[in-house]
Amino acid sequence: MKQLLKRAIKKSLKATIGWPRDKPDLIDHYRKNGMKVGSNFHMLEGCIIDDSHYWLIEIGDNVTLAPRVHLLAHDASTKMHLNYTKIKNVTIGNKVFIGAGSIVMPGVTIGDNVIIGAGSVVTRDVDSDSVYAGNPARRICGIEEYLAKEEARMTEDKTFGEDYTLRQAVGADKKAHMKRVLEKNGIGFVI
Repeated sequence: MKQLLKRAIKKSLKATIGWPRDKPDLIDHYRKNGMKVGSNFHMLEGCIIDDSHYWLIEIGDNVTLAPRVHLLAHDASTKMHLNYTKIKNVTIGNKVFIGAGSIVMPGVTIGDNVIIGAGSVVTRDVDSDSVYAGNPARRICGIEEYLAKEEARMTEDKTFGEDYTLRQAVGADKKAHMKRVLEKNGIGFVI
């Protein structure tokens, strides 16, 4: 009985929040239409990949697009006046995270080992081993500098394990504990 209830709750959660978040059928569709996509690609809810020009987009290995990221390979601003739409390639390297609500414009190349902050508008090429953010996106710092700073903040009292996630059906007690830690410390880290 307990297992049945657990499965029903998990199924309901999956339906409610869109798990699995990666869309293998959609990614296969992109590949079949000429888009190059590496291994371990994750695309969360609401992402828009230019559906009229898939083949102009190349995505490397270990890339995550957070919710509502837009990848554009075309600019239709000229269509009404010139009867043609501008198109450009978009290339995303390996080990790249693009934050929620970001837009990657046509013609942009994002290097390897990059973090793009949420809400960024990427209008120019992004150097490897960097953190970029803003509108337009600008280099904030090197990736090693950023990760060292964040790692130093990861004390035992500010880190939360798998049992603090929806994947493990986090309970009310753990949710309350997490909130108290964040109210006290301002930041935490969950696996």
